[in-house]
This record gives sequence, C-alpha cells and structure tokens, in this order.
Amino acid sequence: MPQIILGPNLPKLDGSVKKAAYAFLEKLGENDQAPGLHIEPINGTADPRIRTGRVNDYWRAVLVKIQGQATEAHYVYLGTYQHDDAIAFAKTAVVRINPRNGIAELVRADQLVEPTIEERDTAFRTMPKPKPKPDDVDTTLYPLLQTQGVALADLLDLGIDADAAEQAILARTDDEILAAAQVAPAAWQADALLDLAFGVKLPDVKEKLGLTAPDVTPDPASDDQLLEALQKPAAQMDFAFIEDNDELRAAIEDDNFGRWRIFLHPEQRDYAFKDRNGSFRLSGGAGTGKTVVLLHRARHLWRENPDARIVLTTFNKTLAASLEETLRLLDPKVPVVTELGKAGVYIAGVDALARRVLSKAEGKLAGNGSDVGPVQRVLGQRTPHVMELTARATWMTAIESAGAALPASLRSQAFFEAEYSTVIVPNLVTTRDEYLRVRRPGRGVALSRKDRVAVWNVVEAYRASAAANNATDWDEKAMIAAVYLNGAPDDRPADHVLVDEAQDLAPSRLFLLRALAPEGPNDLFIAEDSQQRIYGQKVVLSRYGINIRGRSRRLTLNYRTTAQNLQYAVGVLSGTQWVDMESGDATVAGYRSARSGPPPVELGTSSLVAELGKVADQVHDWLEEGNAPETIGVLVRTRFVGEKVVNALAERGVQARFVQDDASAGTGKILVMTMHRSKGMEFRNVVLFGVSSDEPGWGVGLNSLPEAERADAELRERSLLYVAATRARDKLVVLWNGKRSDLLPESGVAASPDLEVTT
Repeated sequence: MPQIILGPNLPKLDGSVKKAAYAFLEKLGENDQAPGLHIEPINGTADPRIRTGRVNDYWRAVLVKIQGQATEAHYVYLGTYQHDDAIAFAKTAVVRINPRNGIAELVRADQLVEPTIEERDTAFRTMPKPKPKPDDVDTTLYPLLQTQGVALADLLDLGIDADAAEQAILARTDDEILAAAQVAPAAWQADALLDLAFGVKLPDVKEKLGLTAPDVTPDPASDDQLLEALQKPAAQMDFAFIEDNDELRAAIEDDNFGRWRIFLHPEQRDYAFKDRNGSFRLSGGAGTGKTVVLLHRARHLWRENPDARIVLTTFNKTLAASLEETLRLLDPKVPVVTELGKAGVYIAGVDALARRVLSKAEGKLAGNGSDVGPVQRVLGQRTPHVMELTARATWMTAIESAGAALPASLRSQAFFEAEYSTVIVPNLVTTRDEYLRVRRPGRGVALSRKDRVAVWNVVEAYRASAAANNATDWDEKAMIAAVYLNGAPDDRPADHVLVDEAQDLAPSRLFLLRALAPEGPNDLFIAEDSQQRIYGQKVVLSRYGINIRGRSRRLTLNYRTTAQNLQYAVGVLSGTQWVDMESGDATVAGYRSARSGPPPVELGTSSLVAELGKVADQVHDWLEEGNAPETIGVLVRTRFVGEKVVNALAERGVQARFVQDDASAGTGKILVMTMHRSKGMEFRNVVLFGVSSDEPGWGVGLNSLPEAERADAELRERSLLYVAATRARDKLVVLWNGKRSDLLPESGVAASPDLEVTT
C-alpha cells in the first residue's frame, strides 16, 4: 500500500472539501492506481516528482511521488487547491534535500540555486546596512545574533535559507528575530534562529537538531536519499508519516488541519525515547510540549514491551481525561486499560489511583497482631476503614472545638490544610511528641512549642471526627496507599509511572507515585512547571524518595502561544522568585515562542455591568470574524462570576455554557470556565474576565492567611493568572472593572475606566 506523508503548511479547507480530500487520500493510501484518482505529472514543474490528483471537479491535490527501490510509492501531500491554483503551486514547489545537512524541506524553485557561502557572505559585508531611524527608542541596540558571536556564514553553513539568514543577522529585537524566523521555509530553521538569538551555543543547536553535513553530496534525483532525508527528526517537524486511516481522518477533519499532529521537536525525541537509569524530570513553561513528550513516551514504552504496566497520571480527573483523549488521538492502537495492574496504559488522576490501590488492599490495611498496619502507621490507633471522604468542613469544626489556645494568626483552614499535607501526613506523625520534634522545612510560619501543642490539639480533634465516619482525606488516602505498597512490593501495580503537572502534587501523592513501581530503569518520569503551581505548597522531590540525580532537563520553546501573549504572561511572573522541584531556581530565561500575533489588549471599565457589556462585544466581534464558538474561552476567577458572565452573554444574544470541573468542553457555544478549570486547555482567543484588585483571589483572599504564608499564596495567584493568559493561542483580552489588579504586568499606560489599553 502507498505511504502517505503530510507536508508542511497545509491550507485550511471547508467542510465539503475536507470530506472529499479525505476520501481521495484514503483511496490513494489503498491503491494509487485506483480509477478516478488521476495521478498525473504537470508540464514545466521545477520538481519532476510533482503530481496532481483529482479530488473533485474543482479541486486538485498536489503531491510529490517518491518511488525509489520501494515496492510501493510514497506520496508527500502538499495540500488541496482549486484547479488553477494547484497547477501554479505545483510548478514552483520543490521537496529537496538540504545540501548542508541532509534534511528534507519544501522550498520554492527560486531557492534552489544560491551563491556559495563565501560569495553570499562577501556580498552581505559590502551591501549598505540600514541606519537607525531618528525616532528609534534605543539606537545602541546591536544585532542579537552578532552579540552571540554568530555570523552570517555560520547560519548559511547550518543550511538556513539565505534570505532568512540575512534578515536574522540584522535583527536587533525579539520581534525582528521572530519575523526572520517566520520567513524561514522550514520549522527547524525557525527553531535554530530562535535558539541562537536566545543564547544557545552553535554546537548545541547543531546537536539537538541533528545538523551534520551529509557523508556524501546529496543526489537530487535519488528517491531513496530523499526518503531517508524525510525520516530525519528535524524533517519530521514539517513532514508526518501517516500510519493508518484513523490518523488520516484526524488530520483532514481537524479544524486547524495540523493541531492533530502531536509532533516531537528533535530535542524532545531524546526525552521521549531514551532509556533512563532511574527517575527523570522534565520541566518547561506553558505550551512547551511537556505533555506531548509524556504521551509519546507512554506509547514508546508500550511498543518496546506490550506486556508493560504503564501508569499515566496527573493532578485531577479532568486533566486525566484530557490525557486519555490526546493519547487516543496520537495512537488509537495503544491499549488504554481500565484495571490498575494490567498490561497497557492505565490513565487516572492521582486521587483515583490512591482509591484504587486502597480498594484492592482493603483487607490488608489493619495489620496483624504486633504488625502495625498501614492505617496505624499513618494515622495512629483508629478504625482501618478509610474509604469514605472526610468533609472539608471538618477542619473548621475542629478549630472551633479544640483550638481555644491557638494564636489568632493560625485560626485558618488554609494553614491547617497546608501543615497537615506537607508536614504531618508525609512524616507519619501520629503523636504529639512526634509533632513537637518534626522538622518543618519550607513552611514559613514559625511555631513555638506552645503553638505546636495547640495545633496538635486541633489535629487530634480532626482525626477523631474523621475516624468516627470511617473517613480519610485525599492526603491520608495517598499516604496509606504508599505505605501499603512499600510494605508489599509484590503488589506494586506498575512498571513505569508517567506524571503530568507534578508541581501541583502534595507530598503524600508523590510518595504514592514513587511506590507504584519498583526503582529501576525508566521507573518514574515527571513533567512539571513550578511556575504553573496553582494548588498546594512548594515541594522538593528528593524529600519524598524521588531521586533525580542530574536526570533533569528543561524545555524553553512555546508552541502554543504567540510571542506577544507569552511576553505578557511572563510579565505576570516578573519581580518574583520561583523554586523548582529540585530546590533550584525556576527561571524563564530563554523561554520564547515561534509564533507571532497581535498584542494583548487590556480593557478597564467603571462597573461590572460595563465589563459584562465589553465581554459580549468582544465575543461578538470574534464570532463575526468566523471563529467557532468553542475556540473562544472566557476565563474567570470563581464559578459565581462565571455564571454571571453566561447569563449576561445570553441576554445579549450569545450562547455560552459554564464548564464544570468534570464536564467535557463540548462544541457550539462560547466556553466559560474558572481559570483553575482551564489548566490543560487551549483556545484560539481568550478573555480574562474580572482581573480587578478587589476581586476575591487577586489579593483580597490573601489577608486571611498567616503573614508568613502570604508570599507563597501570592505566587500561586500569579501562577494562576500566568496559566490563564497562556491558554490563548492567538488573541488575548484582559478585562477588569474599577481598579486594575496589581498582579498584571506593567503596561506603561495608565488604565482608566472604559479606556482601551494596548500592551
């Protein structure tokens, strides 16, 4: 059967043409001699391999036929166009082997013949250079690449297109280097320019993109060499080999005609496929592809050993459902199993994992005779029945009944939840004396001996109330499950554990994940971004039995968000210090985007009514531009505000729905959800609604916390705003009424009611 390869920058098709294009490619993938396909060469093409095929009376597919020594031909699909446009494109398109590095790329015919590096470099040195304009803000800026010691000859030697290289070598700002990257005809070229501009050394760029000179000069007429060039990792940033009709249908029917393709950057391939001697941590900013690496690794581990028990997990069930959906999109053949411990990929939120482990071990939790069971080790003497869930109000009840000796600053549920989850439960503290001695690193709130006694009185009341109801909270459930598995190594249900969004996991959950699989090669793979920590407290992996020992890498290239939106989102984090899960500095240095778009817009209003009117006007505008409703997200701080937005939009003729924590997003309506719920989502256009200084959450809610915990709580609020802002692929609008939140980045323009501020 012929092999279909999807080429780069495929044009967007409307519904009827999508169906016809899919039918054409499906038939081509079965038999390229099938009647009606009309695969024909075109006179006067620059590439003799170019063909066109008949999709219907008005539309033609442009293809590159590569036969070589293979029994069946390979067809690179370059898109479906109206008849005359297809002929014109076919005459100038060339899929060639880059002579400098052996990578396949799609170029125009006029890019085939170029002067030598020496000739081009000499011409460049003698040509007039643009002079600074009188109104330039800063005439002292030097070209970015030249300040990194990169010359035009270096770029040409990499194989970068000469026009893009000349534009890049003159770029003095981030916007100018981004514009140069977008001129480049191949994705790997854009990545190389961005890496070099942001300080990545030339040898490192060569290594991660595989930019090595071919052993022999490429033969333009060799089909076999071209097929080999198409299979290079850097080429597969643009060209995708389709394995079956499910992949083909996903490619054709996806609205973005490319979003489906969960490709790996050459650098990411190492993280997805390389064997590790032990646990591995991959960090990276929003949109850098951590989840994509995780999914590819799950598939890779299964392909390497179909009998492997692979657990793929994350913070909650909503994100777990998204992981399952995307894994099925990546490869429908990967078995997603419903029983923990079976061969295949088991996907669930970490709390569901804890419940599943406990339900299977329920009769073994009490211990026997002098053998202290897992429940007693975690909670002390109490009933071994732990499957019910402790009501959250139990903490406030305990504080009211047993907290008379507490200082006023400690009379908060937030303090007790943090103390319990980060100190008491993970350290297996079951008595007052143990609590008086336990270390409390990273807690911030200093406690005297008298304070600790008062805190322990409340903890005892809390535990007594939960025990009376045969209940435990999720931290306790996870810790009991971890203790059980560590004491019963033969019952460990996994060989490999893959974790997404690990920065939001409390210590007991990390202990559980460590206990699911025995220590050894490829045992634990953790993806995280400490700057997206919107729940819980700071944690350090080594304290919970997860030893990375240098096996840690960071991704820096954002594939989702435009450079303008990314700059705005990163501005939310500026001026603060972030610590990663290895107790090192979490930095945004080198974090950048390969996409460009309009700058974010801030809209301040004088009242909530006016703000609701603004969001309706903005959504109307985007719908009129042709955006599908479900590609527009309105993100709010609380459910109460979200329901107000839905009602206000309905009153103004816009259909919207509020998406609950465990509900699917659906289609056909504007999607309104909390910023917490938006984690893991992406939209074409986003409105951040209600980012006012007096809105609960943006500073108001911090006052109820002990002063020593407020700084960390503010970091979580900044993380939440950063997460929300990076959900936007293309356009971002930020709304508030009254006073603009201080957490927003400095705009340089005074915000006033009903004044539009472009940032």
